[in-house]
Amino acid sequence: MLKAYRYRIYPNKEQEIQLAKTFGCCRFVYNQTLAYRKDAYEKEKKSVSKTDCNNYCNRELKKVYEWLKEVDKFALTNAIYNMDSAYQKFFKEHAGYPKFKSKHSNRQSYTTNFTNGNITVDFDRGRIKLPKLKMVKIKLHRKFSGWIKAATISKVPSGKYYVSVLVETEHSPLVKINGKIGLDLGIKDLCITSDGKKYENPKTIKKYEKKLVKLQRQLANKIKGSGNYQKKRKQIALCHEKITNTRRDYLHKISSEIINENQVIVSENLQIKNMVKNYNLAKSINDVSWYELTRQLEYKSKWNGRNYIKIDRFYASSQLCFSCGYKNKNVKDLKVRDWICPFCNTKHDRDINAAKNILEEGLRQVV
Repeated sequence: MLKAYRYRIYPNKEQEIQLAKTFGCCRFVYNQTLAYRKDAYEKEKKSVSKTDCNNYCNRELKKVYEWLKEVDKFALTNAIYNMDSAYQKFFKEHAGYPKFKSKHSNRQSYTTNFTNGNITVDFDRGRIKLPKLKMVKIKLHRKFSGWIKAATISKVPSGKYYVSVLVETEHSPLVKINGKIGLDLGIKDLCITSDGKKYENPKTIKKYEKKLVKLQRQLANKIKGSGNYQKKRKQIALCHEKITNTRRDYLHKISSEIINENQVIVSENLQIKNMVKNYNLAKSINDVSWYELTRQLEYKSKWNGRNYIKIDRFYASSQLCFSCGYKNKNVKDLKVRDWICPFCNTKHDRDINAAKNILEEGLRQVV
């Protein structure tokens, strides 16, 4: 199994310069090969493969731009392969046409491959060896065992550097159990289970909203490009980073608890892109981050031999009475939190009833 372990690294000034060169060269090669591929198709109706693009980089670009030889060759090759992946996705999945990368982007990264021991981790000294960088100081907060396959070095908007080490390792799945659970994703409560448990919505953005507003107003009064402008921009990036990390940590705790206690997990397959078009709910939907929770449940289920099922998003889980199956269309109104079934007189909590119906529908699909 392939697993990625992410650590923070602390490069010195020389290493920071080399990283900046590599980020720039990868962006340059990405844009040049994309333009080469685009021109070949528009002028000659010729399809160019990623191998052709790589040969174009090695035989022509490196002769004209000799500074491309100063950086890791695997980083340039992977930049070309990433461009090819974006190009293929445009045709196969009807995604957007690949865009040229901007020099002013705050997110920068490159990937290098393992060969002849060029990537090694020293857990005792807290160092990692990377191509063209030699030994870099690293915060190794957890150990891993296995064979290193690749490493991705990135710089986030706050100015911090990270490395994700891709490792081929063995994973021991959890013991099989009999637990089954249905999940109703909400806004008032982040997640409601068919057992009646409700996971609180921490409303992370709301906690930091006043601070963000204050910082952004201060940024608006700074001269763009000045030292004070950059300091304030970094403070805003750190605030956003805090929000992201807090939310992700909370979601990891929830998903791990659900995976550990249940063999079968069922949730709705929500179309979040369409839901955020409702301007009244868009901010709250983005804050709860349903997609991240379901993503974590999906890959953790695969790792641990759990059965994760997504039911159709049009299934009327909230409107159906779990006891008798009566459909109450009045429950479409989100203000209705509790209701009594007019057919069997069962009193329902809207969300718990929906979670029970979701579980039942998921089990029906399995059967």
